[in-house]
Amino acid sequence: MSLKKLFADFLFPLGLGLLVVSCASPGRGPGGARHDVVIQNGTIYDGSGGVPFVGTVAIRGDRISYLGAPAELRGKTVIDATGKAVSPGFINMLSWTANALRRDGKSQSDIRQGVTLEVLGEGSSLGPLNTSMRRRSDGTDVPWTTLGQGLEHLVGVGVSPNLASFVGATTLRVHEVGYENRPATEAELERMQALARAAMEEGAVGMSTALIYAPADYAPTEELVSLAKAVAEYDGLYISHMRSEGSQLLEALDELFTIAREARIRSEIYHLKASRRGNWHKLDELIRRVEQAQK
Repeated sequence: MSLKKLFADFLFPLGLGLLVVSCASPGRGPGGARHDVVIQNGTIYDGSGGVPFVGTVAIRGDRISYLGAPAELRGKTVIDATGKAVSPGFINMLSWTANALRRDGKSQSDIRQGVTLEVLGEGSSLGPLNTSMRRRSDGTDVPWTTLGQGLEHLVGVGVSPNLASFVGATTLRVHEVGYENRPATEAELERMQALARAAMEEGAVGMSTALIYAPADYAPTEELVSLAKAVAEYDGLYISHMRSEGSQLLEALDELFTIAREARIRSEIYHLKASRRGNWHKLDELIRRVEQAQK
């Protein structure tokens, strides 16, 4: 899979291209349609990779209503962005903000750095949860069961950023197998697949793994292929914190390729790195193999 295809299939639908691709017919001049917000004189970086330019951006409702050359537009709020950059919101592709957002949905630490989309769920996710997984240390229960309900709960308490989430393979495994170091039985695996499908129906963007940690590393490759096949039915993405970043780095990469190939699923690596000096020399070969797989 090429990076270009990933950008088109995954990042753009999540919102990176909002400023470019969701433009409605522009209302130009004093007689044009009134906009909610007009941003004038800013240097626009539109996400396409092109040369930035000074221009005007207007917003009506939840859509970009004008993007282009400087234009005198009417707006309820007019912002002079002279000397400032105007760009699409940034995407936090590996976000652990769920608990923080429950306490304070304003998300000022990220919002003020330009992050407008938090992608949750590295390995574990807000759901699905069984009875024991819902129980907090203080004896109360988390007020949701499924991933979709967890995301709706965050929206309900009021959060500033947009949200997306993977369903975590660790969460699926704990739901059915618990923390035991053994392969899932056939019946457990079937239930895990059903839970994965339900999460995709609720809007998950794919399935994630964090195979460097227990109990995720108890899952054999065959189990992950089976779960990835269920997610691939919805054109979901498989994204992985691979099983090793050190002595078994290249073997871990081969496992990701195996899952991608056998499940016929678009795939991505969370952390493309080599841990410890003795493994740094593997990076060139790692990158070569990734680029070859993208062709």
